[in-house]
Amino acid sequence: MPVASVGLKSMSLPEFGEPTVMPLVARNTYGARIEALIARGAKSGFNAFAIYGDREHAANVAYLSGYDPRFEETLLVIVPGSQPRLLVGNEGWGYAEICDGPYERVLYQTFSLPAQPRDRSDALPDILAGCGLKPGHRIGAIGWKPFGAGDAGFDETTLDLPSFVADTLRTLVGNKGAVVNAANLLMNPTDGLRALNEADQLASFEFAATFTSQGLRNVLQAIEPGMTELQAARLMGMNGLPHGCHPMLSAGKRAAYGLPSPRLDIIRRGDPITMAYGIQGALNARAGFLAEDASELPPAIRDYVEKLVAPYFAAVVDWYEAIGIGTTGGALWKAVDDRIGDPFFGVSLNPGHLVHIDEWMHSPVFSGSDIKLRSGMALQVDIIPATGSDYFTTNMEDGIALADEALREEIAARYPETWSRIEARRAFMADVLGIRLRPEVLPFSNIPAFLPPFWLSRNSAMAVTSR
Repeated sequence: MPVASVGLKSMSLPEFGEPTVMPLVARNTYGARIEALIARGAKSGFNAFAIYGDREHAANVAYLSGYDPRFEETLLVIVPGSQPRLLVGNEGWGYAEICDGPYERVLYQTFSLPAQPRDRSDALPDILAGCGLKPGHRIGAIGWKPFGAGDAGFDETTLDLPSFVADTLRTLVGNKGAVVNAANLLMNPTDGLRALNEADQLASFEFAATFTSQGLRNVLQAIEPGMTELQAARLMGMNGLPHGCHPMLSAGKRAAYGLPSPRLDIIRRGDPITMAYGIQGALNARAGFLAEDASELPPAIRDYVEKLVAPYFAAVVDWYEAIGIGTTGGALWKAVDDRIGDPFFGVSLNPGHLVHIDEWMHSPVFSGSDIKLRSGMALQVDIIPATGSDYFTTNMEDGIALADEALREEIAARYPETWSRIEARRAFMADVLGIRLRPEVLPFSNIPAFLPPFWLSRNSAMAVTSR
């Protein structure tokens, strides 16, 4: 039953703590993932796979191998019955050794940066043939994007690999073979291998989300007028964990664009402000005004909470209370659209998506979606109004996971510190915010559904006030 009303409430946000244990994915898990891909590929007629990655598009190759390229490109070649081969450049050679994935390293120096040595590796066709790729093979090529019906007529033959890799693969297999986009085997939101996560992977996502959400919490607790955007961003306490996107924080006129990184611009009292912090496995975001209350806003928008924030928060509550194992993506979309489908709110992107090593892997949440959510999925509340007006926006992006009883018991047993944080967050959301979560919904954020419209009112945030 949708909530009747929401409003501002004075509250104390508990300390949920930061991790002292770092969950890691075991080498044998990577091996099992590769075997699962081979098994699915066999049903689709694939003889082999070539998985490409670079610094910005590392998720698929990292999921299968544990190797995330830093400066260079990489290609993971998988042929059933053979040891997977990981092609790396000069600087990836040593790093790939400590990533300890189930692969044999192969030096391919063309993946190195320009002007670095090219004197110790064979030509790409010879390397690929040595990996076991043959004329007539049907190769599943995986980059970072599957293409669908809306992509201007692109089909399964459309690849998002660099042309020098794609062309070499196509030449190698010849007219009797094929190189086909197989990203959906990993990424499709129904049952892609990356859509359903093991306990270790979910625990690593919670680890990441704790730091990203705590970073935003630090800003909310300490930001002051007169700071520069860069000074405010320092409050996030970024600790060196690899970013999944650029850090974002902007105020004033640039804030409406959402994506800018911080500059030396001064943040002034009453400014609109937005921020997001993402590392591999998690992203959190918040937006509001740097003010104590509505009296510090321009007179024309002093109903900011009533007109924008309250219906937005009510939509988020409905989303949280609707989500669960078996919920369809279409039901989540409708829960949001029923509340804030009016063009004023400007919600144009999917209200929620799957999150993985990459911040947005895919989404089962769209109008009419009959995709049922499943245990093991990690999702992000990601409902972004864009009013295009002086009302600016409000925004709350946090990560959750869905876990059936067996998966919850495994996480609790193997990662008791993680489980303790999850339980404390659930209690806060229920007891303080009035949000009723199903047992399978595991919140990963240290600011779980905490939405302050006015950032200088440190202990005032939105909550359910009646049903």
